[in-house]
Amino acid sequence: MFLIPTQLKPSAIHGTGVFAVDPIPAGTVLWEFTEGVDWRIEADDLAAFPEPYQSRLRAWTYLDVDGRYVLCGDTAKFMNHSDHPNCDEPDGQTVANRDIAAGEELTCDYRTFDVESQERGEAFDPASA
Repeated sequence: MFLIPTQLKPSAIHGTGVFAVDPIPAGTVLWEFTEGVDWRIEADDLAAFPEPYQSRLRAWTYLDVDGRYVLCGDTAKFMNHSDHPNCDEPDGQTVANRDIAAGEELTCDYRTFDVESQERGEAFDPASA
């Protein structure tokens, strides 16, 4: 769950993105997994969803190192990938890796936390799976 105020807006990167409402100092924890808001879904459970729900969930989830899909229950699912992100993901959190201006899109490198992106060496696109 995001720990800072954010807003969704059209993104120059892809569709909709998450944007900072206020300036964010480097080192600020922006997001962390929160039980009751964010979900971990077993692969078999995800596969049991009928279409079009399964495809939509796949577009909004990432595969963690434990083999479960993580669905962010808030707007974090709209964070876009960047090869030069302004956020890092150490220890299951999202942290600003530099000062981020109000109105700036928050970006992350999917390869740092998504097993499917790591295996491909590029950001995972569920539409191509």
